[in-house]
Amino acid sequence: MDIAEVVNTSGLPASTLRYYEDKGLIKSNGRVGLRRQFSANVLERLALIKLGSRVGFSLDEMLAMFTADGPDIDRELLSAKAEELDGKIRELTLMRDGLRHAAACRAPSHFECPKFLRILRFAQRWRDR
Repeated sequence: MDIAEVVNTSGLPASTLRYYEDKGLIKSNGRVGLRRQFSANVLERLALIKLGSRVGFSLDEMLAMFTADGPDIDRELLSAKAEELDGKIRELTLMRDGLRHAAACRAPSHFECPKFLRILRFAQRWRDR
């Protein structure tokens, strides 16, 4: 696949593809003229990189999962990342519920609402992490 095809299919800019290639996450098969050429499986790698990024893996963590034969994903690392996401989901759920309460709260001032004050304390602890 020509780099332009990869750009059009993946939605990623050519600069990102070149960066990923420099990092070793993807590999071109050579060039035709000035254009890099990629095998069709580059799209699978790019999808895996996108998924990994969305769940919080660094590019270096993902690079460690790629071998010459294809991905070798550490299942323990996946479990740890899932636990980390569970924690974030709990935090975000509490914040969402707090915002909904604050929007509907009938207290004259949010600073007179005990629940809102608890939310502020929680937000302070969350920020300090």
